Amino acid sequence: MKQVLFRQGKPVVEDVPAPTAEPGTLLVRVSHSCISTGTELSGMTAGGVPLWRRALSQPDKVLKAVKMAAKIGVRQTAELIESRVGAGAATGYAASGVVLEAGAGIDDLRPGDAVACAGAEWAHHAQFVRVPRHLVAPIPPGVSHEEACTATLGAIALHGVRRANPTLGETFVVLGLGLIGQLVTQVLKANGCRVLGFDPDLARTDTARELGMPVALPDEEQLAIDRVHRLTGGHGADGVIITAASPSDRVAANAFAMCRRKGRVVLVGDVGLHLNRADFYAKEIDFLISCSYGPGRYDARYETGGLDYPLGYVRWTEGRNIEHYLRMLADRSVSVRPLIGATFPVAHAEEAYAVLRERSPRPLVVLLSYPAADDAAPPARVVTNPNAAPCGRDRVRLAVIGAGLFAREMHLPNLRRLGERVYLRAVMSRTGHVAADAARRFGVATATTDLAAVLGDDQIDAVLITTRHDTHAGLALAALRAGKHVLVEKPLTLTRDELAEIESFFHEQEQAHKPAPLLLTGFNRRFSPHARRLRELLAGRQGPMMIHYRFNAPRLAPDHWVHGPEGGGRNLGEACHIYDLFTALTGARAVGVTAQPIAADGAVRGNENFTATVRFDDGSVATLSYTTLGHPDLPKERMELFADGVAYVLDDYRTLTVAGSRKAGVNTRVVDKGHAAELDTFITAVRVGGDWPIPLWQQAQATRIAFDVEDAIRAGDARP
Repeated sequence: MKQVLFRQGKPVVEDVPAPTAEPGTLLVRVSHSCISTGTELSGMTAGGVPLWRRALSQPDKVLKAVKMAAKIGVRQTAELIESRVGAGAATGYAASGVVLEAGAGIDDLRPGDAVACAGAEWAHHAQFVRVPRHLVAPIPPGVSHEEACTATLGAIALHGVRRANPTLGETFVVLGLGLIGQLVTQVLKANGCRVLGFDPDLARTDTARELGMPVALPDEEQLAIDRVHRLTGGHGADGVIITAASPSDRVAANAFAMCRRKGRVVLVGDVGLHLNRADFYAKEIDFLISCSYGPGRYDARYETGGLDYPLGYVRWTEGRNIEHYLRMLADRSVSVRPLIGATFPVAHAEEAYAVLRERSPRPLVVLLSYPAADDAAPPARVVTNPNAAPCGRDRVRLAVIGAGLFAREMHLPNLRRLGERVYLRAVMSRTGHVAADAARRFGVATATTDLAAVLGDDQIDAVLITTRHDTHAGLALAALRAGKHVLVEKPLTLTRDELAEIESFFHEQEQAHKPAPLLLTGFNRRFSPHARRLRELLAGRQGPMMIHYRFNAPRLAPDHWVHGPEGGGRNLGEACHIYDLFTALTGARAVGVTAQPIAADGAVRGNENFTATVRFDDGSVATLSYTTLGHPDLPKERMELFADGVAYVLDDYRTLTVAGSRKAGVNTRVVDKGHAAELDTFITAVRVGGDWPIPLWQQAQATRIAFDVEDAIRAGDARP
């Protein structure tokens, strides 16, 4: 499908795989999308600023890059920066079209329904979009797709007006008569208010008057302020809604000056906010911020989780704002068609953006249109990379499932460095442009959004799974059943039942005397040069070990996905690394697990601040102290190990020192947690066979220890 991306400050139209419908979402064939003349143009301009100039204006990020280079090396830091700067960014957040597929759990919309779609993460400028149900609204009869694709902007206008809480007969000033301002004036008028509009562009004020705005203020600021006071008997307006986009602080100051005592100012646009206390203090003016489309915006539980806000408590959510704006279009209390200045086919998107940048006066609304539906042609979910090299002989043909930042910034660069030993056959992502970008940058043969296309491809020997935690077990099992070797990022599973199902698969293969594919969980720390050297030093030990591991983890926001069902929490999702390392160093079976969380409260979570102790059948005892209460200046990880009169200290995977023995440890110039060695080991095992890099019982043991720790943490949290 065709999709518009911003690449280094320029719009480009590229072929990317179409998305698939998922539970709680709709797949929509787009008819029209609306270009945001404010948000998108500013984002495009910012993307075109040279890196050195951005560095001069953001010294904090330069310092961060310097610290990162000292930790992980200049080459890897440069690759990280390149991946983020050079990647194409999806754009667009307002579209209309026809439902093609309805995901599980949606029964009120069905294929063929005309809908409007919203969301910067979803309603892109693309032929097909996947959008959560709460960001989709049916288009009423009599409303065209051209009109309906402005519903996101209409919801922004509605929410701005709702924040102002206007009442019948009040006087409101609208500062800035771009598209949002034009819609705000109409909504206020429909609400029974007297509306005064200001814009330095007189053509815009003329347009607003043609659409019913009663009063156009003079284009000179002081004259406009004076006119407002004259029209209100010297009192000032009841409220001002700022819909302008300007770096000037004068816009807010003018808004305060136009207000009566105890009036209100609502900020919808983007203006300078170095406020002068005297401008609003004496009149006790309320200054309110209007956040995007309304309640629910930026709340993942609402937008993607499908959790609606009860109407009796939150009357107007972003979804209900979209629906009501469409009703206003239908009953003609709001008119947007006269504001549409031009429509371009998506293939000519560059011309559309050029018109917005260069034409004077600039159109208020520019739309993109998309090819009409061809019922015989399903969305293309596999796109071939014409620049990919041929496979060659004796290579492991690999597919990467999941193309998030970690895959693109760690695994794919490391795979590229494996050269002639691996062939990147496919990269799959839920998001088509992400898969296509990864394929372009790393020479992958195909990009896809279709799991079945990967698992059904007999030219794929192995898969690397780098998706979110809750999908690992299901994807790994599906790939194993398809005969693919699997390297799945940790954790292997989030539930005991999933682990039992994976173990049953291998047991069934063994009982049937069938060769089983290789399974490797991404417990990379055991592959670090430090851990490998430590295992060599401990190979001849005579007695048990005492191990203490300290994990100084960064705090994550309470709503971070790791804390939710997708992540499973820090213990299951990250501490499992250390349980595997304990298993690797002892080579023994765990015989007991205890854990104690810190007293949890609203700011501190027990499953990210705890101690866990594991006893092994060789007599060894290993303790993990995992905390987010520390400071980032302290290195993240440190281990002290004592055995046979010798002490070993592993410091943040840069140094391994030995006390009590003449044997040498390991020093690496940068942090090396074994990611590259893990991939190298996996590819070698797939090519030549032999023993698994990590025996299945050890992968399962590390996972079970995490489950036991989680149970103990929950029991501890439940204590009075």
